[in-house]
Amino acid sequence: METLSTELEAPTPARTTQPPATVRTAVAGVGGYAGGELARLLLAHPRLAAATPILLGRVADEAAGGRVPLEQIHPQLAAGAGQQQPEIVAFNWKLIRDAGVEIVFLALPHENSREWAPEWLEHGVRVIDLSGAWRLRDDANRAVYKLRDADPALGHALQAEAIYGCPELHRAEIATARLVANPGCFSTSIILALAPLLRAGLAHGVQVDLDHGIVCDSKSGVSGAGKALTAKTHFMNAADNLSAYAVFGHRHTGEMLEQLGLASDQIQFTPHLLPIPRGILSTIYLRLAERAEPEQIEACLRSFYAASPMVRIHRTPNLPQIQHVVRTSYCDLGFELGPDGRRLVLVSCLDNLLKGASGQAVQNMNVMCGWNEAEGLL
Repeated sequence: METLSTELEAPTPARTTQPPATVRTAVAGVGGYAGGELARLLLAHPRLAAATPILLGRVADEAAGGRVPLEQIHPQLAAGAGQQQPEIVAFNWKLIRDAGVEIVFLALPHENSREWAPEWLEHGVRVIDLSGAWRLRDDANRAVYKLRDADPALGHALQAEAIYGCPELHRAEIATARLVANPGCFSTSIILALAPLLRAGLAHGVQVDLDHGIVCDSKSGVSGAGKALTAKTHFMNAADNLSAYAVFGHRHTGEMLEQLGLASDQIQFTPHLLPIPRGILSTIYLRLAERAEPEQIEACLRSFYAASPMVRIHRTPNLPQIQHVVRTSYCDLGFELGPDGRRLVLVSCLDNLLKGASGQAVQNMNVMCGWNEAEGLL
């Protein structure tokens, strides 16, 4: 990517009350799993029909003319007869300026997003970053990514400005943000399950016993590890297998601590690799400080997410399943309360490539533009 020497522009002012009819978007890093899902969602988004997304990928840098058909990388996105065939193009700032890009999605490695987000902001383009580069405010939590800023002062300023892109928790801040840090997939499943109880539970007579601790047991499909092949995600290792990893050091743990206001000794998160392509199921075990009834738990969840169209609540004892959320942008929540009224098990399911990545990114775009939050996702 070309570098710039201009000064960082002032923050984009809050939009007027009239939302735009459309915006011009770009996706940097369209070659990966999340980038492919972003391309699919944006190309079909009803608000973007008159503003075709700019799809940027390294494969086009090496191609003659700097363009390759999208179907060459993502055959499932080939257009039908008589339809315009989408293309992946090589990056250059003139292209971005001439196209009038207003929002860019960065589906890039963490270190690239940390380096390039400031340059997009200098050009007045709002950024939705799908990596972990801007999610964490605490230096100790962010250390797991081993990020380095060429300009530490600028990096610190943008980190303070970045908004954690969970619409269910930060809808108002996302609406006017320049830099939105899309949450991790595991952390989305756990934060959405626990936030109602930890933030609003007392209003419903529900209090979590944090001294007892919270245990989060999560299982994800192989696509959560990204497109690059590793020994752990190789078919010969992942098929017919189930394995735990990063037991005390997964990089999504910091998001849970910061967003839920927990100390590291109050929650234990253990991820597992499932031999399926996509989907996450998180089973969360906790204890309540006092006895509660199932109706109180359900009321707490439903009240908290009453204005959140991408969260679905299951009535106990029906529990979410991966097959019911895969290839959707929903997060499904369910629970069962023990006979003692204090042992509570929450189950959270989502598609790691959609609500855990690209679908949530488009949801953030909708909020930033003042559109229906679920537009283009149902």
